[in-house]
Amino acid sequence: MSDLQAYLETCEKAVRAAGATIRDWIGKTSIQHKGPADFVTEADFASQEIVKTTVLRAFPHHSVLGEEDQLASDTPSKTDYRWIVDPLDGTTNFVHGIPHYAVSLALEHHGKVLVGAVFDPSLNECFTTAVGQGAFLNGRPIRTSSSARLSEVIAGSCFPARLQHDSPDLVVFNKILFRCQGIRRTGSASLNLCDVAAGRYGVLWGFSTKIWDIAAGVLLVQEAGGVVTSPEGGSVDLGTGRFLASANQDLHQQLLELVREMGDGCR
Repeated sequence: MSDLQAYLETCEKAVRAAGATIRDWIGKTSIQHKGPADFVTEADFASQEIVKTTVLRAFPHHSVLGEEDQLASDTPSKTDYRWIVDPLDGTTNFVHGIPHYAVSLALEHHGKVLVGAVFDPSLNECFTTAVGQGAFLNGRPIRTSSSARLSEVIAGSCFPARLQHDSPDLVVFNKILFRCQGIRRTGSASLNLCDVAAGRYGVLWGFSTKIWDIAAGVLLVQEAGGVVTSPEGGSVDLGTGRFLASANQDLHQQLLELVREMGDGCR
């Protein structure tokens, strides 16, 4: 077995195990507040601990970067291989009983994502990818949409928890609303990216996501044939959380032009 295959198998094993843990917490978890409309639950912490345990058992010299600060301090802080996890992307949905949330996990090596997996325990959908090997949903290959015009596609949107009237995500939302078939705001950036990879959404943007929200999903879109760039059109920097994702180059150019029309409103 190649190293890449071993990484991918561990990645999928970890997100599926964490997803099973999340299911066990349905209806039993209490809520802590990070801030307005931004929650964390015991399910978040339990899921993250499952991921950490799974990947470090397989690769003890790797490190883990997780969304929740509960991550144990004995995790190596700086290694060549770093696992990036959002243990419950869509916590607000989970808290309100809306079945749309996921575990997202990716392995990064010197700034390059090698493998990724996103598991939606409500639908039992597991999206997996490895660099240069394509993208898959429950083991079946997936591809992005071939539609060439915004008017033919559904757009996804990643809104921040603390939305302001001039938030770039909202500025683009208000503009693109009249150019595509519809917009969906679902509350999970990782699943939004999976929906682009699977051909469900044609375009997606995010100006305030975090690296753990998008590390796996960006690779999924790219391996499924899509395009992901910075809002300025250059290479996407996962660390900034700012990106434009599209099913193909034609759609990406239209999205990029729309964002450029917004000028300072999208900076």
